[in-house]
Amino acid sequence: GFVVGHAGLYQALAMFAVAYFIIGMTVLSVCAIATNGALDAGGAYYMISRALGPEFGGSIGIMFFLANVCGSALYVLGLVEAVVDSFGIPPGQEVGTGVHVLPQSYWYELLYGTVLLALCLLVCLVGASIYAKATFLIFLIVAAVLGTILISFFATRPLKVPIHLPHFNGTETDNGFFTGFSLNTLRDNLGGGYGVDYTTGQMMSFSSVFAVMFNGCTGIMAGSNMSGDLKRPSYSIPRGTISAVLFTYLVYNLLAFLMCATCNRILLQKDYGFLRDISIFPPLVTVGIYAATLSAAMSNLIGASRILYALARDDLFGRALALAKKTSASGNPVMAVIISWLVVQVVLFSGKLNTIASVVTIFFLLVYATVNLACLALEWASAPNFRPTFRYFTWHTCLLGIAGCCVMMFLISPVSASASLGFLLLLLLALHYLSPSSTWGYISQALIFHQVRKYLLMLDVRKDHVKFWRPQMLLMVQNPRGSARLIDFVNDLKKSGLYVLGHVELQDLDMLPSDPLQPQQDSWLSLVDKLNVKAFVSLTLAPSVRHGVRQLLFTSGLGGMRPNTLVLGFYDDEAPQDGLARHPAFTSAREEVPLGFPPLRAPTTPKLLSAREYVGIVADALKMLRNVLLARQLESLDKAWELRRAASPPPTIHVWPVNLLRPDSARYADTCSLFLLQMACVLNMARAWRRASLRLFLCVEAGTMPHAQEEKLRQLLKDLRIQAQIQLVPWDAITRLHWQTCRGPPGGPAEEEEEEEGVVNFPTNTTQVSDEYVCAANKLVLEQSPAPAVRFLYLPRPPADTSLYPLYLHQLELLTRGLGPTVLVHGVSAVTSTQL
Repeated sequence: GFVVGHAGLYQALAMFAVAYFIIGMTVLSVCAIATNGALDAGGAYYMISRALGPEFGGSIGIMFFLANVCGSALYVLGLVEAVVDSFGIPPGQEVGTGVHVLPQSYWYELLYGTVLLALCLLVCLVGASIYAKATFLIFLIVAAVLGTILISFFATRPLKVPIHLPHFNGTETDNGFFTGFSLNTLRDNLGGGYGVDYTTGQMMSFSSVFAVMFNGCTGIMAGSNMSGDLKRPSYSIPRGTISAVLFTYLVYNLLAFLMCATCNRILLQKDYGFLRDISIFPPLVTVGIYAATLSAAMSNLIGASRILYALARDDLFGRALALAKKTSASGNPVMAVIISWLVVQVVLFSGKLNTIASVVTIFFLLVYATVNLACLALEWASAPNFRPTFRYFTWHTCLLGIAGCCVMMFLISPVSASASLGFLLLLLLALHYLSPSSTWGYISQALIFHQVRKYLLMLDVRKDHVKFWRPQMLLMVQNPRGSARLIDFVNDLKKSGLYVLGHVELQDLDMLPSDPLQPQQDSWLSLVDKLNVKAFVSLTLAPSVRHGVRQLLFTSGLGGMRPNTLVLGFYDDEAPQDGLARHPAFTSAREEVPLGFPPLRAPTTPKLLSAREYVGIVADALKMLRNVLLARQLESLDKAWELRRAASPPPTIHVWPVNLLRPDSARYADTCSLFLLQMACVLNMARAWRRASLRLFLCVEAGTMPHAQEEKLRQLLKDLRIQAQIQLVPWDAITRLHWQTCRGPPGGPAEEEEEEEGVVNFPTNTTQVSDEYVCAANKLVLEQSPAPAVRFLYLPRPPADTSLYPLYLHQLELLTRGLGPTVLVHGVSAVTSTQL
């Protein structure tokens, strides 16, 4: 009567259609999730949490708990209105007459609500079995009342119904009319005629009427809320829910039409209990109203308690809900029922049904939207294990349900909808950061996998362009205990590119009962989490380290995301230090150093690879067109101290883009030099290194127009948009050592022959570089002050003759000795662009 009295038949039917469209789409999603596996206590909360993960499940569980609590209070207040309407003392009278003996005031109505809620509490405390019997009895009563009402529309003759309305100075009397079936009455009631709600004094509108009406449709979740008490929830929930939705939709539409055709608008708007006046047996209508509202109040109360119990049992909120876990000997969650009852009692202080109707509706719409979202996510994830036996749904129905819920939420009350979404977001964030990890499975992982696979297929390596080049690192780690700072440093170098931590285990799978790498995987992933680096982990078995690195270079990555740069620690005789034990992530009282990694190699223990094999790995990578970085003494780099120090000038990064081991071919614009510049620039672009400044060293000789070389280099940096200081470094004394070693004494046969030919045939072999020259070059680099945070040096290509590998490594060791954190760089790919 309230709905059709204010909205008219057309708008009432539209409201029912919208409400049941939303409910119908949600029911399809509920049925799909309910038939996809075993259900436990918690109903919609259980479905959402197991589908979307603990963050969504816990936050929506709280929202659904509040929705059921407010819903229970709403139905209790509705029952109080009905009781007061039947037995209350009319306004303006001091003493009641006949059956009208109940005083009317805010506090008396609160008392009546408290008594009725206590009755609901007693039933729920006994358990689900008595509740089920009570609701079945109530169903029979309501069915009988409904049959009586339908007969009354045809059997009752036209009559005038006096209406007593409360007024500020007493009562006001008006007359409503039951006309019987009349075309004029139907015509008058077709359109909307919104008026003032006589219980609250507020002007009604489409949204406020819809909010009240929608609460009469929220019982679809009553069955799913009892999922823990049903013998076969996957069987009972779909059949019971769909039957209830179809039956109530038909009844609501039929009653709306009969009321509009037989009752004038005054009767519909100003007497919400008019069905008693036109019934052939009025007391039965009163009993039916009491039974229906009492049943709905109990349904919401027991539903709220089951949701609270499920939340407490899942430990998402820790000790805050620990009390709600306690159950009776029969398994009834009595403490959850009592807590729910207390919260409902608090909500009763709102006083009037229509006051909280919009809040309850928005909470339920939010829950329904999330149920649809859960089903949509499961469908879009295309997981093979999502195969519900209920198949009458698609992702379109889920999407329509979500859209319908969201639109109606904001139509009813934009402020309440925004506040509810904000509260939901706060719960999401709190649970994301504070709740323990679960074993339920995260739908986000399935969705991410689905999307990443799709985008990886779209990432076409044939469309790569140098403008969009980024470093994709493969860092080989023998033992993370000695490489913590190197792992962190390379994380700064990757510039949003791929980063893979590679490890080679020297074992033969044929001789082992199972894969030894699987137990190690969790330790490596925990390491990545603790160090807070964005890296993948790739482990392999191989007979030698060189073979293992080859495997990883060939197989790491997927599609267009493959490592293009190999990073190795330096091969020297320094004893490894356990940097992991000193790392801030592992030094707090609550954290322990992961035990999955073996102790570091003792200084006297032989290494797992020889010097020849180490240089062979570098040569292999260059043959495979991978850039190579060799990092020395990076474990001595205290990045936090370097970048926090307040001394002026700020920390620097020294860049030497010249091949110091090949002074005869010192060029600054070859591929390797440009790659070295790019890597130094990438490090400087990292958030942690932005305070540092780049210093580029230009080695010049007397008589070679140094200022022209400097200007040329400055123009190159300008074209490449690299901000760096250029410092000229005379190195005549250094190169003189090289030429003396190569040519012999001045005036010798070699010099005379070259002068006669008019050409200079500079030697290119590694054997032509003396230790004296390399030590002098090392001293030149070391003397440049102030000392930098890190140095980038040019890494020459290994010699073609493998017998010279030890000599090559010896020269690199001499060149970088005592320099502190140093990165030797050799690039084989073009990585810089001056184009837009």
